[in-house]
Amino acid sequence: MDFYRKDIKAVFRELGSSAAGLSGEEAKSRLKRHGFNELRDDKKVSLLKIFLGQFRSVLIWILFAAVAASVFIGEYVEGAVILVIIVVNAVIGFAQEYRAERAIAALKRLASPKAVVLRDNKKGFVASRELVPGDIIFLEAGSRVPSDARLVEVNGLEVQESALTGESVPVLKECCVLKKEEVSEQRNMVFAGTVVTKGRARAVVAATGMGTEIGRITKMISDVDETTPLQLKIDAFAKYLGFAAIIICGIIFSVTLLRGGDFIEMFKVAVSLAVAAVPEGLPAVVTLALAISVQRMVKKNALVRKLPAVETLGSVTVICADKTGTMTCGQMTVKKLFVDNRVIDVGGDGYSSKGGFSEPLGHNARFLLKIGALCNDTEINSEIIGDPTEAALIVSAAKAGFAKNDLESSYPRIGELLFDSERKMMSTLHEVHGKRFMYTKGAVDIVLNLCSKVVVNDKVMKLDKKTRERILKADYEFAGNALRVLGFAFKEVKGSISEKSLVFVGMQGMIDPPRPEVKEAVEQCQKAGIRVVMITGDHRETAVAIAKQVGITGKAITGRELNRIRDLSGVVNEISVYSRVNPAHKIRIIDALKRRRQLVAMTGDGVNDAPALKKADIGISMGKTGTDVAKESADIILLDDNFASIRNAVEEGRAVFDDIKKFVFFLLSSNMSEVLVIFAAVLAGLKLPLVAIQILWINLITDGLPALALGVEKPEKDVMSRKPRRYGTHIVNGSMILRLIAVSAIITAGTLALFFWALQKNDYVHATTVAFTALVVFEMFNAINAKSDNKSSIMRVFSNKYLLLAIISSIALQAAVIYTPLSSTFHTSPLSLMDWAVIVSVSGSVLLFDELRKLTARFINRS
Repeated sequence: MDFYRKDIKAVFRELGSSAAGLSGEEAKSRLKRHGFNELRDDKKVSLLKIFLGQFRSVLIWILFAAVAASVFIGEYVEGAVILVIIVVNAVIGFAQEYRAERAIAALKRLASPKAVVLRDNKKGFVASRELVPGDIIFLEAGSRVPSDARLVEVNGLEVQESALTGESVPVLKECCVLKKEEVSEQRNMVFAGTVVTKGRARAVVAATGMGTEIGRITKMISDVDETTPLQLKIDAFAKYLGFAAIIICGIIFSVTLLRGGDFIEMFKVAVSLAVAAVPEGLPAVVTLALAISVQRMVKKNALVRKLPAVETLGSVTVICADKTGTMTCGQMTVKKLFVDNRVIDVGGDGYSSKGGFSEPLGHNARFLLKIGALCNDTEINSEIIGDPTEAALIVSAAKAGFAKNDLESSYPRIGELLFDSERKMMSTLHEVHGKRFMYTKGAVDIVLNLCSKVVVNDKVMKLDKKTRERILKADYEFAGNALRVLGFAFKEVKGSISEKSLVFVGMQGMIDPPRPEVKEAVEQCQKAGIRVVMITGDHRETAVAIAKQVGITGKAITGRELNRIRDLSGVVNEISVYSRVNPAHKIRIIDALKRRRQLVAMTGDGVNDAPALKKADIGISMGKTGTDVAKESADIILLDDNFASIRNAVEEGRAVFDDIKKFVFFLLSSNMSEVLVIFAAVLAGLKLPLVAIQILWINLITDGLPALALGVEKPEKDVMSRKPRRYGTHIVNGSMILRLIAVSAIITAGTLALFFWALQKNDYVHATTVAFTALVVFEMFNAINAKSDNKSSIMRVFSNKYLLLAIISSIALQAAVIYTPLSSTFHTSPLSLMDWAVIVSVSGSVLLFDELRKLTARFINRS
């Protein structure tokens, strides 16, 4: 339907809507009929494809050949069991990958932006995916257009449509019935996926989902990277390990065959050992650990949009955070007025209209409050739709009896100059008793520079130097008490709109106190070797006062002073507070910090913050006040706009890296031990201590549940007391390799010693059962070792109930193949209590060794 050809009434009529919007019930009905406003994901991997992907390994297909060989020689039961083990392994791998896919899909849904919608004649937030044709939506600079929509009202609207047209120049939009020759421009329509770069508008949704223009050309941008650099490194390492395992297994096969071993049995042993040695599920476990970590972060109000950010978080050395709403409560309350050269105190807290004034309000004071409510784009219904600062101005006016809606009815807005982060001010044009008046608000120093007159005690007079200094002194004093201050002015407009020759009316100073938890969060970041830098557009004294309260120390400079510094990198490590800055300054700050080899996290919320968010190592957008463009440019979205959530995210980023190290160590040490036990036995000329099916069984019960359980280990207490790890640090580093060698050597020596001990007093089957069980028990003790790299695992043995359950389950499964009819298939014989006592005693040596290693390392570090 070509809605851009029709007049507005016809559009409303055909869409079954009106200027009051849809009712809530009608919106629900249409959602069922039209479906969600989202593009179909043709790249989505099917469940069957995920399952079949578990059989891509060449080693798995060789194992299938071993099954065929078993059947060929009449070993039907053993062949069937090997086949079951292959399938169970595939099911476990499938479950891991499926959970990771589900978690990533959930991330995409969480990251879905919200739209401001008019329903039941009330403004409110709705998830963009729940929009339906006929909805009335509101757009402003920084918004991503959520659906194709016909413009109903516009004010200086410009839209970047490069996602559809490839043109980089924003398109000026108009609310008009186009002439026939203008139809191709479609200037009274906005389209899903495009970005509002300037102005504001109201529009009625004409098409959603695959019915939009972007849906028709089936273009979709994925917001979440599914493969991270860490996963790629792990995958590559697993391949190298597999290559080495195949060589070793080839040597074992050749040597045993030359010594007269049975070809079929040796073939099965070699293949089983190769399968056991390769941690083929490691990348999937890494994905799952990252996804679980992301879900934990969401509970702490930090939504990670891109998985690589989880890895980078642990390396952050500097956090550059906005003051307002991030370090402060974001709930502004006007506490002081400056008007008629005196200060008036304002009572009340928050957004309640209860509260009075320290003295009766004169005409000027009342006029000041009216300007604050009229030069204002925010609305307060059941929630604040707009800016907290503007909400505070609405409330201060309400305390004097002025309702915003009533004022707007009496003095209708007929024009405006929208707020701009460079100008740091906003002006609106109103019709007042047949005349046109412009009301302006903004940073006091900037507004004052545009004023030539001032009104005092109802008299308009020239703004002389003395009066200017008095106003600036009051501004300085307000700011020194941590108040955010705005100046207000007006003028009668007889010609074109111009923000010059204004008449200064007064100031409103509002408090936005620091969040109670921020001081502790800043302190913890500093202990963790992370420097916290405050960035704000506010007055220098306001910024310094708040910085002092939250524990940020260091030099403070303004945007003007920043402009005069040629080489910022020379002093950037000394500056902790930047005031009166604009988004362009953030780019300079990031560049300077990066030149000093810092890894930077930067917060932002506006459309102009997007370049800085992309340039930072970690871009962090505000979830409540952030524009859609800022959110889409960011790696992380703070759902509560709270600095403490950044600190929590960093802790989680460090913790997940620790967890990945833990299960990588466990899997590699276990797999190395299984290979070395066979390899050492072959080199020593001993009989094989394990048969093929036992090797596969060990791989099944040790590589599954214990490894997964280690992926959800709780963060260690000192995780935020360490210095940031160097970005790009390999998980398998020199210290881990030494630990792997030592632990694998102990497990190998202990298993072979128990095999030899059992072989001296019993038959071969019993000896292999002892070695088989010993290797399982060794690896369970090693799973406890893996709980920490340098802290005592024994002291934290009960901290992870999932690991304890995994160990108990693995031991129970091992007992099942010893004491049930399965024993004939697994070539085992029953073990006595004495056997178990010896096995547990010897296997515990690996835990004792690693505890002594950790104790020694801690002693050396202390000294």
